[in-house]
Amino acid sequence: MKKTELLFIPGPGMGHLASAVEFGKLLINRDEHLSIVYIIIDLSYNTGVDAFMESQLTDANSCIRFVNIPYQIDSSDHQEPKSKNRNVVAVELINRQKPLVRDAVLDIISKANSDREIAGIIVDMFCVGMIDVAHEFELPSYMFYTSSAGFLGLMLHVQSLHDEYNVDITDYKDSDAELLVPSFSNPVPAKVLPTTMLDKKGGSAAVVTSARRMLEVKGIIVNTFHELESYAIKSLSGQEGKIPRIYPIGPIINWNSKQDDGIMSWLDTQPSCSVVFLCFGSLGSFSCEQVKEIAVALEHSRCRFLWSLRQPPAKGEIDAPSAYANPEEVLPEGFLQRTSGVGKVIGWAPQMAVLSHPAVGGFVSHCGWNSILESLWAGVPIAAWPMYAEQQTNAFEVVAELGIAVEIKMDYRNDANMESKIIVSADEIENGIKRLMMDRNKDEIREKVKDLKEICRQAIVEEGSSYISLAHLIENFKEKM
Repeated sequence: MKKTELLFIPGPGMGHLASAVEFGKLLINRDEHLSIVYIIIDLSYNTGVDAFMESQLTDANSCIRFVNIPYQIDSSDHQEPKSKNRNVVAVELINRQKPLVRDAVLDIISKANSDREIAGIIVDMFCVGMIDVAHEFELPSYMFYTSSAGFLGLMLHVQSLHDEYNVDITDYKDSDAELLVPSFSNPVPAKVLPTTMLDKKGGSAAVVTSARRMLEVKGIIVNTFHELESYAIKSLSGQEGKIPRIYPIGPIINWNSKQDDGIMSWLDTQPSCSVVFLCFGSLGSFSCEQVKEIAVALEHSRCRFLWSLRQPPAKGEIDAPSAYANPEEVLPEGFLQRTSGVGKVIGWAPQMAVLSHPAVGGFVSHCGWNSILESLWAGVPIAAWPMYAEQQTNAFEVVAELGIAVEIKMDYRNDANMESKIIVSADEIENGIKRLMMDRNKDEIREKVKDLKEICRQAIVEEGSSYISLAHLIENFKEKM
């Protein structure tokens, strides 16, 4: 039987690539006649992708292969990206690689034999410009959407407001207004709209353009499951004919992080559900002043803790955070000694392994969508402290819309390389941790999360909602073009 090959263009950053690879494994495990080529676009700054790619080289699978495109700028184009917003810069740099991606696709197609048929191109939500490449080769295009169905609905709503009603969403910056968004059952406060969406200097325009391009694809694949976001999915599915078909196929979990024996052995010594885990994603870091407030909060809370503390990149540099050579230089004097035994400060964290450990009872999170899904899979409730990208909206969804998290500061903003001027006080952080770990209110949230832990596992097994949705997607791939 003829092999069906998909070309996949993942977005920048380890979180996007890891989800894309896990999704690819899911596809080929479901259908032995599918194969996938990942076209990896390097950028001019460290996204964490290289380290992840090295980890994948040992996982030999003839149905999955990678084509790497080194970062390159045309000699006639010496312009720096116009925006300082990291997300906008990433999209612009990716779009500049379109000629190289086109050449890579042409090479793949030219080498395809009679036993293999290219069924389409899947683009990440950051790579909408690559839809042009699919059009050029007359291939169907699909979008892999690594955020929530709720946020997808928000993006499409903002695009509709702009294009159909001439509404400029940036007018809501610093506003106390609330928006009625079809994919949310509750009014959405303007204060939780993403920084990029409110950016008058190119960010908002990029969001509208991306949403507009999404309407060109044949289907949008969303890393969520029906039982978690039934309201949002119903809203999107009700717009059939106006927007592409939605395929909720999650939760897709990244299982590739290697365990750290020192971290896991420390957790082994802690009582069940006693440890609060603080981790803020691959790009999350804080100023020295904010680090000290977190430390004071942890010490005063008297909770056991595991804290992934990362050093920000040098000012003006677009790079990923790194481990501190000496964490004591940013922590209060004597903090490590006073909290010895009940707390542990680490650098990089094997997040899924930590969340799955029985000692972990709460998660102070930046509310990246991957992290939210991982916490649900592990059955660990969240204290929401968003930082960048769409995380403020995600925080609103898990706190106000779904009721599966408590709030530390839902409207906090600390976009990568845009250091926040707001300092969240030790009292605010301590109160959030206590509500998560000690207050009676935590029991209701913990029960909801416990129920969702079982539901999300059922969604991906045979006859589950995501299992069925994935079957429909595979059928769509194999339809005659």
